[in-house]
Amino acid sequence: MSDLSPATHAGEPLPVLALVTGTKPRPEPLDPPMVPFALAGVAAFAVASLVTWLGNAPQSWVEISVAGLVWGIPGTLSMVVHDRGRARRRALTHPDFQVVEEKA
Repeated sequence: MSDLSPATHAGEPLPVLALVTGTKPRPEPLDPPMVPFALAGVAAFAVASLVTWLGNAPQSWVEISVAGLVWGIPGTLSMVVHDRGRARRRALTHPDFQVVEEKA
């Protein structure tokens, strides 16, 4: 088992982080824009609502799809607010990232 440890291989330089913590650096978390995902969910619930209503599905199915559509609206609005902060968060983690202020 000790043969698998990078510390046992003499002559190979180890990264500084591995020397300090003994672990590999973690990859950065993804921060994609969330508004397209929210809009796709609202659109899917709108289609489901229409299909269940026109297809004479059980009333509970129609109610569930309409509830998903209604709850998707504030969810989309919250993702709009979330995505406004993406540039600021990116600038904090990546100093070379330039924040461009939009003129309204």
